[in-house]
Amino acid sequence: MGHYDQQAFTIDGFQNWKKVGGKSCAFLHHIGTECTSFHNIAQKSCDDLLNETQDIRNVFETFTEEERKNNRLRLKATIYAVRWCAFQGVAYRGHDEGPDSINKGNFRQMLKAIGDYNTEMEELFRTAPKYASYISPSIQKEVLNLISIRVRRMICAEIDGGKICLVVDEARDQSNKEQMSVVLRFVNKEGFVMERFFGLVHVPDTTVQTLKNAIYFVLSHNNLDLKSIRGQGYDGASNMLGHFKGLQALISNDCPYAYYVHCFAHRLQLALMDASQGVVALQKFFTRLSLVINVVVVSSKRSDQLRVVQAEEIAYKISIDELETGRGLNQIGTLQRAGDTRWSSHLKSISSLIKMFSPTCEVLLKVIEDGTGSIKGDADSAYETITTFEFIFVLHLEKEIMEITDLLCQALQRQSQDFCNERNIDIPDMSSPYFSRGARARNERSDHTLEHHYRVDIFYEAINCQIMELNHRFSDRSMELLRLSTTLDPKSVDEPFQSGDIIELVEKFYPEDFNEQEKVVLKIQLQHYEIDVVQHADYKLLTSMSELCQWLIKTRRVANFHLIYRVASLILTLLVSTAITERSFSAMNLIKTRLRNKMEDEFLNYSLVLHFERELAEKISLETVVEDFKKAKDRCVPL
Repeated sequence: MGHYDQQAFTIDGFQNWKKVGGKSCAFLHHIGTECTSFHNIAQKSCDDLLNETQDIRNVFETFTEEERKNNRLRLKATIYAVRWCAFQGVAYRGHDEGPDSINKGNFRQMLKAIGDYNTEMEELFRTAPKYASYISPSIQKEVLNLISIRVRRMICAEIDGGKICLVVDEARDQSNKEQMSVVLRFVNKEGFVMERFFGLVHVPDTTVQTLKNAIYFVLSHNNLDLKSIRGQGYDGASNMLGHFKGLQALISNDCPYAYYVHCFAHRLQLALMDASQGVVALQKFFTRLSLVINVVVVSSKRSDQLRVVQAEEIAYKISIDELETGRGLNQIGTLQRAGDTRWSSHLKSISSLIKMFSPTCEVLLKVIEDGTGSIKGDADSAYETITTFEFIFVLHLEKEIMEITDLLCQALQRQSQDFCNERNIDIPDMSSPYFSRGARARNERSDHTLEHHYRVDIFYEAINCQIMELNHRFSDRSMELLRLSTTLDPKSVDEPFQSGDIIELVEKFYPEDFNEQEKVVLKIQLQHYEIDVVQHADYKLLTSMSELCQWLIKTRRVANFHLIYRVASLILTLLVSTAITERSFSAMNLIKTRLRNKMEDEFLNYSLVLHFERELAEKISLETVVEDFKKAKDRCVPL
């Protein structure tokens, strides 16, 4: 072979494709028939390099089979301990890992526990050379990395080229670094909806372009097609949700059918919070409620007093047969604080005060009597607040709104005032005139009664404000998407099957996933589906669209209705909540605490992958990880 031909295959690149194939094939000519050809020499050198027995260290040092076995046993114990720490979501290293420390951290203490019950393992670690003990932080990190790589491969295998929904959120860890949690939602081969934690990524800032680049890197690095994104799930932050420059807009530009669904849990909470802030009486109520709870529970002494009074009240009511007894009943608790972004916490806060109203009043009276300084004044103000009719009215109104909004009107029409009578709270005459604070100061005549004030100014205003907020936050395109999607929901079995909605759904929202021929076939399948599936006796027993997909696979009807199954899978890819990303941040704060805030981002990421995907990680045998460990680097000691 000439010098030019040699450069074509090694330096310049090959372009003369006319010489490929046949007797004068350029590739065969390059390989050559003699062992001294450039190609064969390179091939022989590669084979020698990969042959561990010819390694230069093995030429000078000989390792017995027993030594190799011991090395593998030490590594297996290390892998087991690392995996256990990740599964439990605990820290690996201790504050002091020196030889004289009585607590060397979870990782080393686990190895010690293994040694305590296995003298052979104890001896192996005691006599291990420093370069083959396999307990250093770098080894722990490498083991975590290898297992997390395997877990991600298993997740990608579950996706198997299907469509995915991105669930993303960001938060700061204990070292004040911005971390982005990435979760993938998809439907697996068995028809189950899966939400897999795919990783935690450190981002230098939370600009939309940075977040987008980080997401694309994670997906492309794991060979996931960006065009397979069919849904996006974020919270309502402006950098996530913005229609023109938000993250959902940037990804929608590249993937026009990646529909953004604002987390319905967050959306509902925001609507209810805005509604509560939009009515003056409700805003005052929550401010006063917070004052009452802070006065009572901020002190451990007053919290203990609250529990004592509760116990006495429960014992008295049981003695006069006002309370039932039984397992789990009449438990003693404390007043619950309300969180700004968790509407359910407001319900718990209100319910706890209703349940412990009398003990709360008694504790406040004790503080007024025995307290000193500003706390005495706060307690007096709190007691005066909660013993007014308006506070009690709003307290029960908000409880009814949050518990049974759909039955609110009927519930509030009942003239139930037992709570006020039982607590000796004065009930005003509803027919008497109502004077606002400003009208009273100006000495103006009032045309409104107290009944008008409570019914119109508070009750009607609260309901109207909530309806306006709900209509505002739940009126976007995603609601139309979900409305059309309910046609395939088995819960709609009592309603006429609207095959036209499915056709509209495909043509309007998923045109890229169905070609023209498939759309024609889909219409035919829907006709048979209505008879063979919707009218089937088992169909009425299904409770969700996920169960429908599983039933179609189990009964092998998926072969006849594969296009309908595809529609159902696309619908199930969309999500209504981003709870899993928030759980990842909770776990992150358990692993990376204030005392361990220097933990590497990669270490934290690998740990969380194993922690959340334990089911997959447990399927990976210790032997498999050992083999991956062996291949990952050129080891000092053979395994």
